[in-house]
Amino acid sequence: MNKYFFLKKPHTYLRKKNKNDSEIVSQIIYGEKFKIIKKINNWFKIKNSYDGYVGYIKKEQVLNSFRPTHKVIVLKSSIYTKNKNSKYTKTNKLLPFASKIEILDSYKKFSKFQNNQWLKNADIVKINYIEKNLVKILKLFLNTKYKWGGKTFNGIDCSGLLQVFFQFNNIFIPRDTKDQIKFFKINETKNNFQRGTLIFWKGHIAICINKKSLIHAYGPKKKVIIMNTNKTIDEIKKKSNLIVTGIKKINAFRKKR
Repeated sequence: MNKYFFLKKPHTYLRKKNKNDSEIVSQIIYGEKFKIIKKINNWFKIKNSYDGYVGYIKKEQVLNSFRPTHKVIVLKSSIYTKNKNSKYTKTNKLLPFASKIEILDSYKKFSKFQNNQWLKNADIVKINYIEKNLVKILKLFLNTKYKWGGKTFNGIDCSGLLQVFFQFNNIFIPRDTKDQIKFFKINETKNNFQRGTLIFWKGHIAICINKKSLIHAYGPKKKVIIMNTNKTIDEIKKKSNLIVTGIKKINAFRKKR
């Protein structure tokens, strides 16, 4: 199939195999574009357009015709419904950060993106909006639980934390740590920590927010956390027997798609 489809659910896990208990490899969020490779019973095998990741999702509702006009800029945006008296009621549904939406109607401080589903205007920005402040975006995820393969408010992993910033800005970087190391051509090991410096271990990544601190989705702490850089390097070496394999300050806007 050559046609693109778009997820109509707030988010769903991308699994390695077409089984409910299969390993989670990533997440797909609302408005994200993909191709359906094949159908297997109640599953779609898909290829994510953004990073080329391949995996399985349950046969979910998809958007066939979709022209995103805006995107979510908060960690999670509550979905509202509107009654006949134009009163808005908050539902228990949430759209995650970087979800792409097509605004169909606007009324007062809300915008409609599906049939009687509305978001606060304060939670969205135009689709071409660029957020250059890497640290501002990363801090949105503070205390979000660590989740292998996650990329949203209900769980995120270390490489996903870095990728969501670039994905929001429509800039390609790979999904996995090992591929991110190659992509950024990281072969430096000098301890020159600055805002925007990436620190890689085997299978793990952290991002410096200043000369002394870093932020990462850290499995042992089970959440996204800010820690002292030097102490973190020592802790990971002692607890996991891992040494730093690369340190490099990046230019977040050098490669676009």
